[in-house]
Amino acid sequence: MTVPTSPDPTLPAGRDVLAYPEFRAMLVAAVTSTLASRAVALTVAYQMYQLTKDPLTLGLLGLVEAIPALSLALLGGVVADRTDRRRILLLTIGAEVVCAALFALYAPHAQAGGIWPLLALIFALGVARGFSDPALPAFQAQVVPRELLLRASAWRSSAWQAAAIIGPALGGALYAWRGPQAAYAFALGLFLISLGCVVYVKSKGRPAFTPGEPLGQSIKVGLAFVLQRQVLVGSMALDLFSVLFGGAIALLPVFASDILRVGPTGLGLLVAAPSVGALAVMLLATRRPPGRGAGRTLLLAVAGFGVSMIVFGLSRNLALSVVALVAAGVFDGISMVIRSATLQLNTPDHMRGRVNAVSGMFIGASNELGAFESGVAARLLGTARSVWLGGIVTLIVVAATAALAPELRAMNLTDVED
Repeated sequence: MTVPTSPDPTLPAGRDVLAYPEFRAMLVAAVTSTLASRAVALTVAYQMYQLTKDPLTLGLLGLVEAIPALSLALLGGVVADRTDRRRILLLTIGAEVVCAALFALYAPHAQAGGIWPLLALIFALGVARGFSDPALPAFQAQVVPRELLLRASAWRSSAWQAAAIIGPALGGALYAWRGPQAAYAFALGLFLISLGCVVYVKSKGRPAFTPGEPLGQSIKVGLAFVLQRQVLVGSMALDLFSVLFGGAIALLPVFASDILRVGPTGLGLLVAAPSVGALAVMLLATRRPPGRGAGRTLLLAVAGFGVSMIVFGLSRNLALSVVALVAAGVFDGISMVIRSATLQLNTPDHMRGRVNAVSGMFIGASNELGAFESGVAARLLGTARSVWLGGIVTLIVVAATAALAPELRAMNLTDVED
């Protein structure tokens, strides 16, 4: 027997999603959790490099977290579609609280104890991510009415982007001021705030699912649901291939050092530029969310991202390169808001966990494989050439998607926003 999962009818009506206390609580939970996780990631990476002086350990660090997060994603999606999602979040954020506390306790002894306990804790965080990443957006969609999902998605994307920018900066500042233990303790406090916010939100019950359905069948049903819908698989494929071939973030140190010759200060500007652009457009989307012609806008945004990468790859001027990266961030922010809203609005509640899991695997694969592809392409083709050629490949992907996915091209989101 299932419990209804619709938002509480006693909550305020209207178009201001921030008027919903439970949405505000979930927004704060997402912000504090992202701040904490980004601070932990930077602190662990810097501490491990200080201990080993070996850059290979940084690659190992990302791999140790990515393996459980990606390999458990489909299972996590099924669990999110069969279980009270609030309970999943309480357990996974609780696990993050424990890990942050252990990081803080171990930090003073890392010189003697080595990096393996740090890697073990990162692996544990990856396991928690495998279950929380599908459950979080699925639960967030339950706390507001359907007609406000578009605005809620824009707010979540904006908050995530801001936290992703600020989190590493706060972690780095605390590390420089008081050492790694202070940075871990700061993250612990943020995780506790996130946990308290989720405790505040009422349970929305267990989603509807087919009793007795085998685990493998549930996974197959989720994959089939995505693959049979052009608007879903098309938007995910656009993200996968645009980041896989068109991204240049992993190569920015090479541009700063050898191509633009602007040093670490210039590198800081290059790294910040895409995030500034993305955050600006996401904040705008909280007031003017995409609606009519959203599919066409998505295709144009990804094409704009490709053009921005072509300009960046050809540029030999710092100012032009920063402008190109800001533009790339703007276009990526537009596509991120539309992709997120597309998932929320085209997925029934009982499938949201599995669909978000598939989306998370696309995003994770594009980020991890994209960095690897960038390095290989730069080695074979040269750094600048690999970037502008990647931008051209992105434009080809957009053209192919527009031709093969007419439903995505014609997609509107006004049917739920009006």
